[in-house]
Amino acid sequence: MDATASAWLSGGLSLLTVLVALALVHRPLGDFLAHTYTSKRDLRIERGLYRVMGVDSSSEQTWQAYARAILAFSLVGLLAVYLLQRLQTVLPYSLDLPAVPEVLSFNTAASFTTNTNWQSYSPDVTLGYTVQLAGLVVQNFVSAAVGMAVAVALVRGLAYRRSGTIGNFWVDLTRGTIRVLLPISLLGALVLLAGGVIQNLAGFQDVGTLAGLTQVLPGGPVASQEAIRLIGTNGGGFFNANSAHPFENPAAWTNVLQILLLLLIPSAMPRMFGTMVGDRRQGYAIVAVMGALFLAIWAAAMAFEIGGAGTAPQLAGAAMEGKEARFGIAGSVLFGIATTGTSTGAVNSMHDSYTALGGMMPLLNMMLGEVAPGGVGAGLYGILVLSIIAVFIAGLLVGRTPEYLGKKITATQITLASLYILVTPALVLIGTALSFAIPAVREDVEGTSIWNPGVHGLTEVLYAFTSAANNNGSAFAGLTANTDWFNSALGVAMLLGRFLPIILVLALAGSFAAQDHVPATAGTLPTHRPLFVGLTVGVIILVTALTYFPVLALGPLAEGLVA
Repeated sequence: MDATASAWLSGGLSLLTVLVALALVHRPLGDFLAHTYTSKRDLRIERGLYRVMGVDSSSEQTWQAYARAILAFSLVGLLAVYLLQRLQTVLPYSLDLPAVPEVLSFNTAASFTTNTNWQSYSPDVTLGYTVQLAGLVVQNFVSAAVGMAVAVALVRGLAYRRSGTIGNFWVDLTRGTIRVLLPISLLGALVLLAGGVIQNLAGFQDVGTLAGLTQVLPGGPVASQEAIRLIGTNGGGFFNANSAHPFENPAAWTNVLQILLLLLIPSAMPRMFGTMVGDRRQGYAIVAVMGALFLAIWAAAMAFEIGGAGTAPQLAGAAMEGKEARFGIAGSVLFGIATTGTSTGAVNSMHDSYTALGGMMPLLNMMLGEVAPGGVGAGLYGILVLSIIAVFIAGLLVGRTPEYLGKKITATQITLASLYILVTPALVLIGTALSFAIPAVREDVEGTSIWNPGVHGLTEVLYAFTSAANNNGSAFAGLTANTDWFNSALGVAMLLGRFLPIILVLALAGSFAAQDHVPATAGTLPTHRPLFVGLTVGVIILVTALTYFPVLALGPLAEGLVA
Protein backbone atom coordinates (compact mmCIF):
# COMPACT_ATOMS: atom_id res chain seq x y z
CA MET A 1 0.00 0.00 0.00
CA ASP A 2 1.45 3.38 -0.99
CA ALA A 3 1.76 6.34 1.39
CA THR A 4 -1.31 8.12 0.01
CA ALA A 5 -3.61 5.13 0.43
CA SER A 6 -2.17 4.46 3.88
CA ALA A 7 -2.85 8.05 4.99
CA TRP A 8 -6.44 7.92 3.73
CA LEU A 9 -6.99 4.55 5.43
CA SER A 10 -5.56 5.80 8.73
CA GLY A 11 -7.59 9.00 8.55
CA GLY A 12 -10.76 7.16 7.58
CA LEU A 13 -10.46 4.64 10.41
CA SER A 14 -9.83 7.39 12.98
CA LEU A 15 -12.80 9.37 11.69
CA LEU A 16 -15.02 6.27 11.70
CA THR A 17 -14.00 5.47 15.28
CA VAL A 18 -14.95 8.96 16.44
CA LEU A 19 -18.25 8.97 14.51
CA VAL A 20 -19.32 5.57 15.87
CA ALA A 21 -18.55 6.65 19.43
CA LEU A 22 -20.47 9.90 18.97
CA ALA A 23 -23.43 8.02 17.50
CA LEU A 24 -23.52 5.73 20.53
CA VAL A 25 -23.64 8.58 23.05
CA HIS A 26 -25.75 10.99 20.96
CA ARG A 27 -29.14 9.85 22.25
CA PRO A 28 -28.38 9.27 25.97
CA LEU A 29 -26.27 12.40 26.32
CA GLY A 30 -28.72 14.56 24.37
CA ASP A 31 -31.64 13.33 26.46
CA PHE A 32 -29.63 13.90 29.63
CA LEU A 33 -28.94 17.49 28.56
CA ALA A 34 -32.63 18.07 27.88
CA HIS A 35 -33.55 16.63 31.27
CA THR A 36 -30.90 18.78 32.96
CA TYR A 37 -32.38 22.03 31.67
CA THR A 38 -36.06 21.12 31.96
CA SER A 39 -36.17 19.31 35.31
CA LYS A 40 -38.17 21.00 38.06
CA ARG A 41 -36.07 19.41 40.81
CA ASP A 42 -32.87 20.88 42.23
CA LEU A 43 -30.01 18.88 43.67
CA ARG A 44 -29.11 19.49 47.29
CA ILE A 45 -25.82 21.17 46.39
CA GLU A 46 -27.67 23.36 43.91
CA ARG A 47 -30.17 24.48 46.54
CA GLY A 48 -27.27 25.47 48.77
CA LEU A 49 -25.68 27.51 46.01
CA TYR A 50 -28.98 29.24 45.22
CA ARG A 51 -29.32 30.27 48.87
CA VAL A 52 -25.82 31.74 48.81
CA MET A 53 -26.52 33.60 45.55
CA GLY A 54 -30.01 34.65 46.63
CA VAL A 55 -31.60 32.99 43.60
CA ASP A 56 -35.14 31.67 43.37
CA SER A 57 -34.75 28.67 41.09
CA SER A 58 -38.45 28.60 40.25
CA SER A 59 -38.47 32.13 38.83
CA GLU A 60 -37.58 32.94 35.23
CA GLN A 61 -36.02 36.00 33.62
CA THR A 62 -36.77 38.18 30.64
CA TRP A 63 -34.13 38.19 27.93
CA GLN A 64 -32.89 41.56 29.16
CA ALA A 65 -32.42 40.26 32.72
CA TYR A 66 -30.80 37.09 31.40
CA ALA A 67 -28.33 39.17 29.36
CA ARG A 68 -27.51 41.45 32.29
CA ALA A 69 -26.79 38.43 34.46
CA ILE A 70 -24.39 36.99 31.86
CA LEU A 71 -22.56 40.29 31.43
CA ALA A 72 -22.25 40.88 35.18
CA PHE A 73 -21.03 37.33 35.83
CA SER A 74 -18.52 37.49 32.97
CA LEU A 75 -17.21 40.88 34.13
CA VAL A 76 -16.47 39.46 37.57
CA GLY A 77 -14.66 36.53 35.95
CA LEU A 78 -12.65 38.87 33.73
CA LEU A 79 -11.48 40.94 36.69
CA ALA A 80 -10.70 37.86 38.78
CA VAL A 81 -8.45 36.26 36.16
CA TYR A 82 -6.73 39.61 35.52
CA LEU A 83 -5.99 40.18 39.21
CA LEU A 84 -4.73 36.63 39.76
CA GLN A 85 -2.14 37.14 37.03
CA ARG A 86 -1.05 40.53 38.33
CA LEU A 87 -0.72 39.15 41.89
CA GLN A 88 1.02 35.94 40.89
CA THR A 89 4.22 36.62 42.85
CA VAL A 90 2.38 36.52 46.21
CA LEU A 91 0.31 33.43 45.43
CA PRO A 92 1.24 29.90 46.51
CA TYR A 93 2.62 27.54 43.86
CA SER A 94 3.71 30.48 41.72
CA LEU A 95 6.87 28.52 40.75
CA ASP A 96 8.79 31.78 41.35
CA LEU A 97 7.34 33.19 38.15
CA PRO A 98 6.89 36.97 37.87
CA ALA A 99 3.60 38.82 37.58
CA VAL A 100 2.12 38.76 34.08
CA PRO A 101 2.39 42.16 32.28
CA GLU A 102 -0.74 44.32 32.19
CA VAL A 103 -1.66 44.03 28.52
CA LEU A 104 -0.97 40.30 28.40
CA SER A 105 -3.04 39.86 31.58
CA PHE A 106 -5.95 41.63 29.89
CA ASN A 107 -5.63 39.46 26.79
CA THR A 108 -5.54 36.24 28.83
CA ALA A 109 -8.43 37.29 31.06
CA ALA A 110 -10.54 38.19 28.02
CA SER A 111 -9.53 34.94 26.35
CA PHE A 112 -10.57 32.57 29.13
CA THR A 113 -13.68 34.52 30.10
CA THR A 114 -14.96 34.29 26.52
CA ASN A 115 -14.27 30.54 26.14
CA THR A 116 -11.56 31.39 23.59
CA ASN A 117 -8.37 30.33 25.40
CA TRP A 118 -6.10 32.14 22.98
CA GLN A 119 -2.62 32.14 24.51
CA SER A 120 -0.07 34.78 23.51
CA TYR A 121 2.43 33.28 25.96
CA SER A 122 4.15 30.00 26.81
CA PRO A 123 1.87 28.63 29.56
CA ASP A 124 4.38 26.41 31.36
CA VAL A 125 6.86 29.28 31.92
CA THR A 126 4.36 32.13 32.45
CA LEU A 127 1.64 30.96 34.84
CA GLY A 128 1.96 29.23 38.18
CA TYR A 129 -0.36 26.49 39.37
CA THR A 130 -2.61 28.77 41.43
CA VAL A 131 -3.38 31.02 38.46
CA GLN A 132 -3.91 27.96 36.29
CA LEU A 133 -6.29 26.26 38.72
CA ALA A 134 -8.07 29.17 40.44
CA GLY A 135 -8.27 31.32 37.32
CA LEU A 136 -8.08 29.44 34.05
CA VAL A 137 -9.65 26.12 35.04
CA VAL A 138 -12.58 27.84 36.76
CA GLN A 139 -13.24 29.85 33.60
CA ASN A 140 -12.95 26.69 31.51
CA PHE A 141 -15.98 25.39 33.39
CA VAL A 142 -18.13 28.48 33.74
CA SER A 143 -17.48 30.02 30.31
CA ALA A 144 -18.54 26.73 28.73
CA ALA A 145 -21.63 26.66 30.96
CA VAL A 146 -22.49 30.20 29.82
CA GLY A 147 -22.46 29.11 26.17
CA MET A 148 -24.70 26.15 26.95
CA ALA A 149 -27.08 28.41 28.88
CA VAL A 150 -27.46 30.80 25.92
CA ALA A 151 -28.24 27.91 23.58
CA VAL A 152 -30.85 26.58 25.99
CA ALA A 153 -32.40 30.05 26.28
CA LEU A 154 -32.81 30.23 22.48
CA VAL A 155 -34.35 26.75 22.40
CA ARG A 156 -36.80 27.80 25.11
CA GLY A 157 -37.69 30.85 23.06
CA LEU A 158 -38.66 28.57 20.19
CA ALA A 159 -40.54 26.19 22.48
CA TYR A 160 -42.38 28.64 24.76
CA ARG A 161 -45.72 30.23 23.86
CA ARG A 162 -46.65 33.78 24.77
CA SER A 163 -44.04 33.93 27.48
CA GLY A 164 -42.09 36.96 28.54
CA THR A 165 -39.27 34.81 29.93
CA ILE A 166 -36.57 32.45 28.62
CA GLY A 167 -35.37 30.74 31.80
CA ASN A 168 -33.08 31.63 34.68
CA PHE A 169 -29.38 32.17 33.89
CA TRP A 170 -28.16 31.31 37.39
CA VAL A 171 -30.01 28.01 37.34
CA ASP A 172 -28.78 27.17 33.83
CA LEU A 173 -25.20 28.09 34.76
CA THR A 174 -25.28 25.99 37.94
CA ARG A 175 -26.86 22.95 36.33
CA GLY A 176 -24.58 23.03 33.30
CA THR A 177 -21.51 23.14 35.53
CA ILE A 178 -22.49 20.67 38.23
CA ARG A 179 -24.60 18.15 36.33
CA VAL A 180 -22.83 18.11 32.97
CA LEU A 181 -19.31 19.52 32.85
CA LEU A 182 -17.98 18.37 36.24
CA PRO A 183 -18.88 14.67 36.06
CA ILE A 184 -17.87 14.25 32.40
CA SER A 185 -14.60 16.08 33.03
CA LEU A 186 -13.83 13.92 36.05
CA LEU A 187 -14.33 10.77 34.00
CA GLY A 188 -12.32 12.19 31.11
CA ALA A 189 -9.45 13.19 33.40
CA LEU A 190 -9.25 9.68 34.86
CA VAL A 191 -9.07 8.11 31.40
CA LEU A 192 -6.42 10.60 30.28
CA LEU A 193 -4.47 9.97 33.47
CA ALA A 194 -4.56 6.24 32.75
CA GLY A 195 -3.32 7.00 29.24
CA GLY A 196 -0.20 8.75 30.49
CA VAL A 197 -1.22 12.40 30.86
CA ILE A 198 0.59 13.74 33.93
CA GLN A 199 -1.09 15.07 37.09
CA ASN A 200 1.13 16.44 39.83
CA LEU A 201 2.44 19.58 41.54
CA ALA A 202 6.09 18.76 40.95
CA GLY A 203 7.13 21.97 39.23
CA PHE A 204 10.34 21.94 37.19
CA GLN A 205 12.70 18.99 37.63
CA ASP A 206 16.26 18.46 36.40
CA VAL A 207 16.59 15.02 34.83
CA GLY A 208 19.76 13.35 33.59
CA THR A 209 19.67 12.13 30.00
CA LEU A 210 21.28 9.06 28.47
CA ALA A 211 23.86 11.34 26.87
CA GLY A 212 24.97 12.56 30.28
CA LEU A 213 23.33 15.97 29.93
CA THR A 214 20.65 17.62 32.06
CA GLN A 215 17.15 18.40 30.84
CA VAL A 216 14.47 20.38 32.65
CA LEU A 217 11.10 18.60 32.66
CA PRO A 218 7.96 20.48 33.71
CA GLY A 219 5.19 18.99 35.82
CA GLY A 220 1.72 20.18 36.64
CA PRO A 221 -1.93 19.26 37.14
CA VAL A 222 -2.37 18.57 33.45
CA ALA A 223 -4.94 15.75 33.20
CA SER A 224 -7.58 17.65 35.17
CA GLN A 225 -7.15 20.74 33.00
CA GLU A 226 -6.86 18.73 29.79
CA ALA A 227 -10.28 17.14 30.25
CA ILE A 228 -12.28 20.33 30.73
CA ARG A 229 -10.37 22.29 28.09
CA LEU A 230 -11.54 19.70 25.56
CA ILE A 231 -15.01 18.86 26.90
CA GLY A 232 -15.83 22.56 27.35
CA THR A 233 -14.36 23.37 23.90
CA ASN A 234 -11.96 25.79 25.58
CA GLY A 235 -8.65 24.69 24.11
CA GLY A 236 -5.88 26.35 26.12
CA GLY A 237 -2.90 24.06 26.56
CA PHE A 238 -0.95 23.54 29.78
CA PHE A 239 2.25 23.40 27.75
CA ASN A 240 3.27 25.59 24.85
CA ALA A 241 3.19 22.64 22.45
CA ASN A 242 -0.42 22.01 23.45
CA SER A 243 -1.72 18.59 22.36
CA ALA A 244 1.50 17.86 20.51
CA HIS A 245 3.26 17.59 23.90
CA PRO A 246 3.63 13.97 25.11
CA PHE A 247 2.67 14.99 28.66
CA GLU A 248 -0.69 16.26 27.31
CA ASN A 249 -1.29 13.78 24.50
CA PRO A 250 0.89 10.69 24.96
CA ALA A 251 -0.27 8.30 22.22
CA ALA A 252 -2.29 7.83 19.06
CA TRP A 253 -5.30 6.49 20.99
CA THR A 254 -5.32 9.45 23.38
CA ASN A 255 -5.27 11.68 20.30
CA VAL A 256 -8.48 10.03 19.07
CA LEU A 257 -9.92 10.25 22.60
CA GLN A 258 -9.23 13.98 22.74
CA ILE A 259 -11.01 14.48 19.41
CA LEU A 260 -13.97 12.55 20.79
CA LEU A 261 -14.05 14.64 23.98
CA LEU A 262 -14.15 17.96 22.18
CA LEU A 263 -16.94 16.79 19.84
CA LEU A 264 -18.95 15.09 22.61
CA ILE A 265 -21.31 17.80 23.88
CA PRO A 266 -21.65 19.89 20.68
CA SER A 267 -22.77 16.85 18.68
CA ALA A 268 -25.32 15.86 21.37
CA MET A 269 -26.91 19.29 21.80
CA PRO A 270 -29.08 18.97 18.64
CA ARG A 271 -30.73 15.96 20.29
CA MET A 272 -31.41 18.16 23.31
CA PHE A 273 -32.87 20.77 20.96
CA GLY A 274 -35.20 18.30 19.27
CA THR A 275 -36.35 16.91 22.60
CA MET A 276 -37.04 20.33 24.11
CA VAL A 277 -39.06 21.58 21.11
CA GLY A 278 -41.04 18.34 20.97
CA ASP A 279 -39.81 17.17 17.54
CA ARG A 280 -36.60 15.16 17.53
CA ARG A 281 -36.54 15.18 13.74
CA GLN A 282 -35.51 18.82 13.99
CA GLY A 283 -32.43 17.77 15.93
CA TYR A 284 -31.52 15.16 13.34
CA ALA A 285 -31.71 17.81 10.61
CA ILE A 286 -29.32 20.06 12.53
CA VAL A 287 -26.91 17.16 13.07
CA ALA A 288 -27.04 16.41 9.35
CA VAL A 289 -26.04 19.99 8.51
CA MET A 290 -23.19 19.88 11.00
CA GLY A 291 -22.00 16.51 9.74
CA ALA A 292 -22.11 17.47 6.06
CA LEU A 293 -19.96 20.55 6.65
CA PHE A 294 -17.52 18.68 8.91
CA LEU A 295 -16.98 15.83 6.44
CA ALA A 296 -16.56 18.16 3.46
CA ILE A 297 -13.91 20.28 5.16
CA TRP A 298 -12.11 17.24 6.58
CA ALA A 299 -11.96 15.57 3.15
CA ALA A 300 -10.64 18.75 1.50
CA ALA A 301 -7.97 19.25 4.17
CA MET A 302 -6.87 15.61 3.88
CA ALA A 303 -6.63 15.88 0.09
CA PHE A 304 -4.55 19.06 0.24
CA GLU A 305 -2.19 17.72 2.90
CA ILE A 306 -1.74 14.31 1.34
CA GLY A 307 -1.21 15.96 -2.06
CA GLY A 308 1.55 18.01 -0.46
CA ALA A 309 1.70 20.79 -3.06
CA GLY A 310 4.96 22.70 -2.71
CA THR A 311 8.67 22.08 -3.12
CA ALA A 312 9.46 21.06 0.47
CA PRO A 313 6.62 18.50 0.83
CA GLN A 314 7.44 16.98 -2.55
CA LEU A 315 11.12 16.57 -1.63
CA ALA A 316 10.22 15.12 1.79
CA GLY A 317 7.60 12.78 0.34
CA ALA A 318 4.82 14.15 2.55
CA ALA A 319 3.64 17.42 4.12
CA MET A 320 5.00 16.51 7.57
CA GLU A 321 6.51 19.87 8.51
CA GLY A 322 5.00 21.05 11.80
CA LYS A 323 3.26 17.75 12.47
CA GLU A 324 3.91 15.37 15.34
CA ALA A 325 5.33 12.12 13.93
CA ARG A 326 3.23 10.06 16.37
CA PHE A 327 0.02 11.30 14.71
CA GLY A 328 1.06 11.86 11.12
CA ILE A 329 -1.04 13.67 8.53
CA ALA A 330 -4.24 11.75 9.29
CA GLY A 331 -4.20 12.36 13.06
CA SER A 332 -3.15 15.97 12.64
CA VAL A 333 -5.78 16.87 10.05
CA LEU A 334 -8.66 15.24 11.94
CA PHE A 335 -7.63 17.02 15.14
CA GLY A 336 -7.22 20.34 13.35
CA ILE A 337 -10.62 20.21 11.65
CA ALA A 338 -12.34 19.04 14.84
CA THR A 339 -10.78 21.76 16.96
CA THR A 340 -11.51 24.62 14.55
CA GLY A 341 -15.01 23.30 13.95
CA THR A 342 -15.82 23.33 17.66
CA SER A 343 -14.24 26.61 18.83
CA THR A 344 -11.86 24.52 20.93
CA GLY A 345 -8.56 25.96 19.80
CA ALA A 346 -6.40 23.05 20.97
CA VAL A 347 -3.80 21.99 18.40
CA ASN A 348 -1.60 18.95 17.93
CA SER A 349 0.22 20.40 14.91
CA MET A 350 1.26 23.79 13.56
CA HIS A 351 -1.44 24.97 11.16
CA ASP A 352 1.11 27.51 9.92
CA SER A 353 3.13 24.66 8.44
CA TYR A 354 0.26 23.08 6.53
CA THR A 355 0.22 23.47 2.79
CA ALA A 356 -1.30 26.78 1.72
CA LEU A 357 -4.68 25.29 0.78
CA GLY A 358 -4.58 22.74 3.59
CA GLY A 359 -4.04 25.53 6.09
CA MET A 360 -6.97 27.39 4.59
CA MET A 361 -9.36 24.63 5.68
CA PRO A 362 -9.10 25.24 9.46
CA LEU A 363 -9.35 28.95 8.68
CA LEU A 364 -12.46 28.38 6.56
CA ASN A 365 -13.90 26.16 9.28
CA MET A 366 -13.85 29.09 11.68
CA MET A 367 -15.15 31.51 9.04
CA LEU A 368 -18.23 29.32 8.56
CA GLY A 369 -19.19 30.41 12.06
CA GLU A 370 -17.90 27.30 13.83
CA VAL A 371 -21.12 25.39 13.43
CA ALA A 372 -19.66 22.06 12.38
CA PRO A 373 -20.57 21.22 15.10
CA GLY A 374 -19.46 24.34 16.98
CA GLY A 375 -18.57 24.98 20.59
CA VAL A 376 -20.63 23.87 23.58
CA GLY A 377 -23.80 25.90 23.19
CA ALA A 378 -22.31 28.38 20.73
CA GLY A 379 -22.46 25.87 17.88
CA LEU A 380 -26.14 25.14 18.46
CA TYR A 381 -27.30 28.74 18.76
CA GLY A 382 -25.12 29.70 15.80
CA ILE A 383 -26.58 27.10 13.49
CA LEU A 384 -30.12 27.87 14.67
CA VAL A 385 -29.63 31.51 13.68
CA LEU A 386 -28.40 30.38 10.26
CA SER A 387 -31.36 28.00 9.99
CA ILE A 388 -33.69 30.94 10.62
CA ILE A 389 -32.03 32.82 7.77
CA ALA A 390 -32.42 29.75 5.53
CA VAL A 391 -36.13 29.58 6.34
CA PHE A 392 -36.47 33.30 5.66
CA ILE A 393 -34.84 32.95 2.24
CA ALA A 394 -37.10 30.00 1.41
CA GLY A 395 -40.12 32.07 2.43
CA LEU A 396 -39.08 34.84 0.06
CA LEU A 397 -38.80 32.35 -2.80
CA VAL A 398 -42.39 31.13 -2.39
CA GLY A 399 -43.89 34.46 -1.34
CA ARG A 400 -44.99 33.45 2.16
CA THR A 401 -44.29 34.71 5.67
CA PRO A 402 -41.53 32.37 6.83
CA GLU A 403 -42.05 30.25 9.94
CA TYR A 404 -39.66 28.13 11.98
CA LEU A 405 -41.03 25.61 14.48
CA GLY A 406 -44.35 27.41 14.53
CA LYS A 407 -42.83 30.86 15.11
CA LYS A 408 -43.10 33.64 12.53
CA ILE A 409 -39.90 35.22 11.27
CA THR A 410 -40.71 38.91 10.95
CA ALA A 411 -38.55 41.99 10.41
CA THR A 412 -37.50 41.92 14.06
CA GLN A 413 -36.17 38.36 13.96
CA ILE A 414 -34.40 38.68 10.61
CA THR A 415 -32.78 41.96 11.69
CA LEU A 416 -31.38 40.31 14.82
CA ALA A 417 -30.21 37.28 12.82
CA SER A 418 -28.59 39.49 10.18
CA LEU A 419 -26.72 41.49 12.80
CA TYR A 420 -25.56 38.24 14.36
CA ILE A 421 -23.89 37.00 11.18
CA LEU A 422 -22.30 40.42 10.52
CA VAL A 423 -20.57 40.86 13.89
CA THR A 424 -17.77 38.33 13.49
CA PRO A 425 -16.79 39.13 9.87
CA ALA A 426 -16.69 42.83 10.75
CA LEU A 427 -14.35 42.18 13.68
CA VAL A 428 -12.11 39.91 11.62
CA LEU A 429 -11.81 42.16 8.59
CA ILE A 430 -11.51 45.43 10.52
CA GLY A 431 -8.89 43.99 12.85
CA THR A 432 -6.86 42.58 9.96
CA ALA A 433 -7.14 45.82 7.99
CA LEU A 434 -6.08 48.01 10.93
CA SER A 435 -3.01 45.83 11.45
CA PHE A 436 -1.71 47.01 8.09
CA ALA A 437 -3.47 50.37 7.63
CA ILE A 438 -2.09 52.21 10.68
CA PRO A 439 1.58 53.06 9.91
CA ALA A 440 2.94 52.59 13.44
CA VAL A 441 1.01 49.35 13.93
CA ARG A 442 2.02 48.02 10.53
CA GLU A 443 5.69 48.68 11.29
CA ASP A 444 5.39 46.69 14.52
CA VAL A 445 3.40 43.88 12.90
CA GLU A 446 5.77 43.47 9.97
CA GLY A 447 8.94 44.04 11.99
CA THR A 448 8.13 42.04 15.12
CA SER A 449 5.17 39.72 14.67
CA ILE A 450 5.39 38.39 11.11
CA TRP A 451 8.29 36.05 10.46
CA ASN A 452 6.97 34.98 7.05
CA PRO A 453 6.52 38.10 4.91
CA GLY A 454 4.23 38.24 1.90
CA VAL A 455 0.88 36.55 1.45
CA HIS A 456 1.64 33.97 4.14
CA GLY A 457 2.14 36.74 6.67
CA LEU A 458 -1.26 38.17 5.74
CA THR A 459 -2.80 34.75 6.32
CA GLU A 460 -1.20 34.57 9.78
CA VAL A 461 -2.75 37.89 10.83
CA LEU A 462 -6.10 36.95 9.27
CA TYR A 463 -6.05 33.63 11.13
CA ALA A 464 -5.32 35.37 14.45
CA PHE A 465 -8.31 37.72 14.18
CA THR A 466 -10.56 34.95 12.84
CA SER A 467 -9.62 32.76 15.80
CA ALA A 468 -10.16 35.56 18.31
CA ALA A 469 -13.45 36.92 16.94
CA ASN A 470 -14.90 33.41 16.64
CA ASN A 471 -13.72 32.57 20.18
CA ASN A 472 -11.73 29.63 18.85
CA GLY A 473 -8.28 30.25 20.30
CA SER A 474 -6.16 28.15 17.96
CA ALA A 475 -3.07 29.85 16.56
CA PHE A 476 -1.48 29.53 13.14
CA ALA A 477 1.72 29.31 15.24
CA GLY A 478 3.88 31.43 12.94
CA LEU A 479 2.92 34.80 14.40
CA THR A 480 4.46 36.53 17.42
CA ALA A 481 1.27 37.80 19.04
CA ASN A 482 2.66 38.83 22.43
CA THR A 483 2.82 42.53 21.53
CA ASP A 484 0.80 45.45 22.82
CA TRP A 485 -1.13 45.71 19.54
CA PHE A 486 -2.14 42.07 19.23
CA ASN A 487 -2.80 41.59 22.93
CA SER A 488 -5.09 44.62 22.95
CA ALA A 489 -6.77 44.20 19.56
CA LEU A 490 -7.32 40.46 19.90
CA GLY A 491 -8.61 40.91 23.45
CA VAL A 492 -11.21 43.41 22.25
CA ALA A 493 -12.12 41.12 19.32
CA MET A 494 -12.66 38.21 21.72
CA LEU A 495 -14.92 40.21 24.03
CA LEU A 496 -17.02 41.74 21.25
CA GLY A 497 -17.09 38.46 19.32
CA ARG A 498 -18.48 36.67 22.36
CA PHE A 499 -20.94 39.05 23.96
CA LEU A 500 -22.46 40.97 21.05
CA PRO A 501 -23.72 37.73 19.42
CA ILE A 502 -24.94 36.48 22.82
CA ILE A 503 -27.02 39.63 23.34
CA LEU A 504 -28.49 39.30 19.84
CA VAL A 505 -29.31 35.62 20.40
CA LEU A 506 -31.03 36.37 23.70
CA ALA A 507 -33.03 39.18 22.10
CA LEU A 508 -34.03 36.71 19.37
CA ALA A 509 -35.05 34.18 22.02
CA GLY A 510 -37.17 36.78 23.77
CA SER A 511 -38.92 37.80 20.55
CA PHE A 512 -39.79 34.18 19.77
CA ALA A 513 -40.92 33.40 23.32
CA ALA A 514 -43.44 36.25 23.17
CA GLN A 515 -45.15 34.70 20.13
CA ASP A 516 -47.88 32.10 20.09
CA HIS A 517 -47.54 28.91 18.06
CA VAL A 518 -48.62 29.19 14.42
CA PRO A 519 -50.14 26.00 12.96
CA ALA A 520 -48.34 24.53 9.96
CA THR A 521 -50.04 24.87 6.59
CA ALA A 522 -49.47 23.50 3.11
CA GLY A 523 -47.11 26.39 2.45
CA THR A 524 -44.95 25.81 5.53
CA LEU A 525 -41.41 24.66 4.75
CA PRO A 526 -40.71 21.32 6.50
CA THR A 527 -37.50 21.86 8.44
CA HIS A 528 -36.68 18.22 9.09
CA ARG A 529 -36.21 16.95 5.54
CA PRO A 530 -33.16 16.71 3.23
CA LEU A 531 -34.32 19.77 1.28
CA PHE A 532 -33.98 21.95 4.37
CA VAL A 533 -30.63 20.37 5.23
CA GLY A 534 -29.30 21.18 1.76
CA LEU A 535 -30.75 24.69 1.87
CA THR A 536 -29.15 25.41 5.24
CA VAL A 537 -25.75 24.11 4.11
CA GLY A 538 -25.98 26.31 1.04
CA VAL A 539 -26.93 29.37 3.09
CA ILE A 540 -24.06 28.81 5.50
CA ILE A 541 -21.57 28.62 2.65
CA LEU A 542 -22.99 31.58 0.72
CA VAL A 543 -23.71 33.90 3.62
CA THR A 544 -20.61 33.28 5.71
CA ALA A 545 -17.78 31.83 3.63
CA LEU A 546 -18.18 34.13 0.63
CA THR A 547 -17.98 37.15 2.94
CA TYR A 548 -14.31 36.32 3.34
CA PHE A 549 -13.56 35.36 -0.27
CA PRO A 550 -11.71 38.59 -1.21
CA VAL A 551 -9.30 38.36 1.72
CA LEU A 552 -8.85 34.62 1.20
CA ALA A 553 -7.93 35.39 -2.41
CA LEU A 554 -5.18 37.70 -1.15
CA GLY A 555 -3.85 35.16 1.36
CA PRO A 556 -4.04 31.36 1.25
CA LEU A 557 -5.60 31.11 -2.22
CA ALA A 558 -2.88 33.29 -3.74
CA GLU A 559 -0.17 31.30 -1.96
CA GLY A 560 -1.72 27.98 -2.95
CA LEU A 561 -2.01 28.89 -6.61
CA VAL A 562 1.61 30.01 -6.73
CA ALA A 563 2.74 26.76 -5.12
